[in-house]
Amino acid sequence: MERHLRAGRLATFAYFTLNGFLLGMWIVHIPDIEHRVGIGHATLGWLLLLLGAGAFTGMQAVGPLTDRFGARTVVPASAALCSAAVVLPGLATNAWTLGAALLALGLANGCLDVSMNAHAVQVERAYARPVMSAFHATFSIGGVLAALIGAGTLSWGWTPAATLGATAVVGLAASALAAPALLRPERAVAAETPGPAVRTRRRTPRHIWLLAVLAFMVMLSEGVANDWSTLHLSRVLDAPAATAALAYGAFATAMTVGRLLADRLSARFGPVAILRYGASVAAIGLAAAALSPWIPLALVGWTVFGAGLSGCVPQLFSAAGHTDHEAAGANVSRVAGIGYIGMLAGPAVIGPLTHVMPLNLAFLLPVVFCVIAAGAAGILRPRTEAVPRPTVEPATEPAA
Repeated sequence: MERHLRAGRLATFAYFTLNGFLLGMWIVHIPDIEHRVGIGHATLGWLLLLLGAGAFTGMQAVGPLTDRFGARTVVPASAALCSAAVVLPGLATNAWTLGAALLALGLANGCLDVSMNAHAVQVERAYARPVMSAFHATFSIGGVLAALIGAGTLSWGWTPAATLGATAVVGLAASALAAPALLRPERAVAAETPGPAVRTRRRTPRHIWLLAVLAFMVMLSEGVANDWSTLHLSRVLDAPAATAALAYGAFATAMTVGRLLADRLSARFGPVAILRYGASVAAIGLAAAALSPWIPLALVGWTVFGAGLSGCVPQLFSAAGHTDHEAAGANVSRVAGIGYIGMLAGPAVIGPLTHVMPLNLAFLLPVVFCVIAAGAAGILRPRTEAVPRPTVEPATEPAA
């Protein structure tokens, strides 16, 4: 049994890495695809909203499907769909076909995102200890791998269609190879006894919506780093382009390393401490970066910001999944979907604020969000014991 569980965990690592790799390969080719399609930055910005809309739709649709058919079925199907969809932007010939391609890619990515997180919750419950953060770290590693491979294929003169086509083949193969190791649905046996009555309509608990609000705040803060960290150093502190690029690099590296360590810290101190102190550290780091007149201190601030945020989102996803294992997929889809809106809202919120205040002062909004998340960390406390005792049936059911 332990060997099977270990294989299921490795398969989950594979799907998280694959998801990061697929998205990373698309991101690496954005400039080339933009040029080949013949659109400007403004048009691309609007088309990227279709990617986000597709992802949100996919997340909401696949959650109940994962609960009904099991992650073992839905994850490989979603990964195959995402692998096939990644080639579509490379085949686009105009803005309309690129928009359709991004909508399809976003939909498939949303399906994979929620279903693999639901399976990660199942693995975590079986392990009886925190393992979620490490999965999210491998997503980042997949993105780094895509950047390295994508840079190589671009230097060799490969077209986006050729590179993304090869990526699709690799993704389909990886999805098929990892699928047999996924864990079987936890409720496969129990479902035979209660019958159809178990599938009565459930209202999403208020607890889940509160987790979703916190995910919105934390992921908006993360989105600010993704979109504005480099611009902060270049525009506010007049850093050279090469130096400014280090801001996002420092943030992303700290996020990855922090997520590799967060599971051990969560096992020792609990998820409440990870969210409370992590969000507090993130607020301090971003405030230091925003207010610093010196480039080195700003880089340290972005690094501390990434380290602090690193463990926050996995704790929220894990708490959503453990609230009710019968509705883990639907609950994760709510938290992930609202959180994803927050990540997309980062540039949309900060941009307009720069019309009334300097860019660095606009960063005080995510600082406030991090402080609120730290103060609300106690929301994780009632659910913290759901992971260490996987054999105990949940005592509470979502409110009808």
